Amino acid sequence: MLESNVPARGQRSSTGPVIGIIGGGQLAKMLGTAAASLGVQVVVLSEHADCPAAATCQRVIIGSSDDLGRLRELATQVDVVTLENEFVDAGLLRQLESEGFSVRPTARSMELVQDKLIQKAALRSAGLAVPAFVDVPTRAALDQAIVELGLPLVLKKRRNGYDGKGNTTLHTATDAQAAWEFLQGDVNTLFAEGFVNFSAELAVMITRALDGSSVIYPVVETIQRHHICHVVKAPAQIPDALAAQVRVLAQHAVETMQGVGSFGVELFYSSTGNVVINELAPRVHNSGHYTIEGCVCSQFENHVRAVLGWPLGSTALRSPAAVMINLLGIERGSGYPQGIDRALQIDGAHLHVYGKNSSMPSRKMGHVTALGGSLEDALQKAQGAAALIRFGGSDNLIL
Repeated sequence: MLESNVPARGQRSSTGPVIGIIGGGQLAKMLGTAAASLGVQVVVLSEHADCPAAATCQRVIIGSSDDLGRLRELATQVDVVTLENEFVDAGLLRQLESEGFSVRPTARSMELVQDKLIQKAALRSAGLAVPAFVDVPTRAALDQAIVELGLPLVLKKRRNGYDGKGNTTLHTATDAQAAWEFLQGDVNTLFAEGFVNFSAELAVMITRALDGSSVIYPVVETIQRHHICHVVKAPAQIPDALAAQVRVLAQHAVETMQGVGSFGVELFYSSTGNVVINELAPRVHNSGHYTIEGCVCSQFENHVRAVLGWPLGSTALRSPAAVMINLLGIERGSGYPQGIDRALQIDGAHLHVYGKNSSMPSRKMGHVTALGGSLEDALQKAQGAAALIRFGGSDNLIL
């Protein structure tokens, strides 16, 4: 892997396509692995030379995704630019497009998705079910939102929130001031959503091609703790009719966003039997990591195929069931775990260590996936391996 912090020379590989990825975290790392199997080279833009993606890419450009110069440097070295997160400003992506560079998903798609208030409005305008929501531009507007939406109420950042970072739940009106201060409402743009009393959290990956065709992965159940995904069970144990409804909603949602590539769609199955869309991620997603071992063609490979304009692969499960468990840091410490030698003794468990420099509480450090003849079988294997892995502490956070 080469490091680059000099002006781009506009060179592309003579041996195959080159993809540029904005961001160098674990998602870019797994995209790099999938790209390599297809003979595709990868260049990433990251603020850190030793980012996780450095292990699977040909070059790291050192710089910020807010720096148009560095984005342009990336774009000139590759055939198509994609991303591993939704935080890069859509206006910068639009500038790249205006200069003739291919960006997928497009700047327009990112404009619709990255601001969650705009995302929700677009979904609602398309006739898709979402929780009730209102803009909260001022502290007084938060008080009005409580009156309009009732309690409990979820206050969220419109941009740059993930894994529980960027939202908080109000249970009483007296929580309003603390919630406003917690999310820095005087600095950040916020909106409020009515609380959904759900019986299950569901998710589905959709990969959409350049020609508008798409493939749909199995509907999964996600189990969250403190707004962080801990377990993914595939397929979700729900009636076939409900699974079909979720697939239709998710596909329509990605079409509404004019998506290209793999998108994650998260949904609530309410206690009243309704399904509403929680939010979309315009990228490969944690709820789809099980597809690496669990499906014929993973979300990562299909993303590579989609952004290059290649045919999409099968999303069929390789076994009746798959379970993924996230491996989270317990406390500050090494980014390399203890217990790998023991975890690898669990037959059928597939371990992924992301290669981050350091562990910290609740940081996603890796995951383990297991396949099985039933969800119970797969869960037992995955839990067995996860319980033996420790990042920065003496115990792990699993269910």
